[in-house]
Amino acid sequence: MKNDINWNFDNSYSKLPDTFKENINPFSVKNPELIVLNKNLATELNLNFSNIKKDELSSLFAGNNLPKGSHSIAQAYAGHQFGHFTMLGDGRATLIGEHVTNKNHRYDIQLKGSGKTSFSRTGDGRAVLGPMLREYIISEGMHNLNIPTTRSLAVVKTGEEVIRESPLPGAILTRVASSHIRVGTFQYVAARQRKDELKILLDYVINRHYPELRNSKNKAVELLNAVLDKQVDLVINWMRVGFIHGVMNTDNMSISGETIDYGPCAFMDNYDPKTVFSSIDKIGRYAYCNQPIITKWNLARFAECLIPLINPDQDKAVSQATEIINTFEKKYEIKWLDMMRNKIGLSKPEEKDKFLIVDLLTWMHQKKADYTNTFCYLMNEGIQKNNIYKDADFLNWKKRWELRLKSEDITSNQYLKLMKNSNPFVIPRNHKVEEALKATEKNDLKPITKLLEILKNPYLNQENISDYRIPSNSDRNYQTFCGT
Repeated sequence: MKNDINWNFDNSYSKLPDTFKENINPFSVKNPELIVLNKNLATELNLNFSNIKKDELSSLFAGNNLPKGSHSIAQAYAGHQFGHFTMLGDGRATLIGEHVTNKNHRYDIQLKGSGKTSFSRTGDGRAVLGPMLREYIISEGMHNLNIPTTRSLAVVKTGEEVIRESPLPGAILTRVASSHIRVGTFQYVAARQRKDELKILLDYVINRHYPELRNSKNKAVELLNAVLDKQVDLVINWMRVGFIHGVMNTDNMSISGETIDYGPCAFMDNYDPKTVFSSIDKIGRYAYCNQPIITKWNLARFAECLIPLINPDQDKAVSQATEIINTFEKKYEIKWLDMMRNKIGLSKPEEKDKFLIVDLLTWMHQKKADYTNTFCYLMNEGIQKNNIYKDADFLNWKKRWELRLKSEDITSNQYLKLMKNSNPFVIPRNHKVEEALKATEKNDLKPITKLLEILKNPYLNQENISDYRIPSNSDRNYQTFCGT
């Protein structure tokens, strides 16, 4: 592969003990075809693909022709999947290396759907075009919503069929992440009961993601605090835009605080705290309202891994870890209230704000109001006349809200600016995502291109986007799938 792309690999994770990974190259595919390339992300990564022919790019992003300096591995990790512990690993992905930009930012470059590894168990190691394009769309949507996330650099068709319920076109997604180190990575190492390996992983994570903790007296304690804070901020952002991850297993919680793994995820239209879209979440474990609870649960599993490094006295270590984990609720409540205040334009906290916020959400739930559009309506940015906002209970609430705004003694421009920074006009509406994916089955890329373009500026009320702001009438029966 030509060097003028500006690849700059420095593969630190592959130098860790063999316990942490398997050295393996992606499987070659028959007839790779580039479907979409993220030129904006390429620019941010200081990569230049402008002089590379499409067939060469297709070969690169399929893993048939790896760039100079790459070192391909599959990472080992474990995970609590729907509460049940399992030893896992990259069963259909290979990390080809860590690219370092000209600004000294380090990113994992991973090929998802690149074939079997020793962690594949009974899986085929392959991915399907629809779910890979879906991850591309939604991860870019999340990035533009200013939510920490892995991103997608490219999607290629492999020219091969993948067997699921029926034969489907195979694909490989190039995923870019601060790293792919998960809570499950720590669980995998901790399960081996080798304190030396756990210490290696702890030091590696601190050096890579939390260098400010290098000189801490107790690195394990400080890392637990730091990861907890990152995860509080992340789930607050999910709740802010109505995002439902769908599969919050511990192997899908990134230590860096990024959203990772866009399997059965979706966005909520009508406000219902118990919304679940995932076809495999039969009991609502990962419902919208449960996301903070599960975040704390996952963090507790992370804390368990760190016990041997927190204190030689196990009882004291457990006590210290428990004390940190139990700070979650208070931190979450404070930040959630601040976030919701921003959504309704309040900048000066008052004790009764919680009642005002909860009353609005209760009304939205009772009336099945659209979550995103209700806040747009409050910003005088409604897309159409909707009789739901003539409801007497809503009008009474609106009067209370307007009185509360007056107590802030700020101009309408000031509170609207706060609201417009918190409330998107467009999100990746589930039915628009499905429309775009369906069109690609007929080799029509126009809908996906247009959707991606609109999602670039979600906080801007762009022209000709009303169709992308209207909720689906059929979301009640909408289901998402993990793609495996």
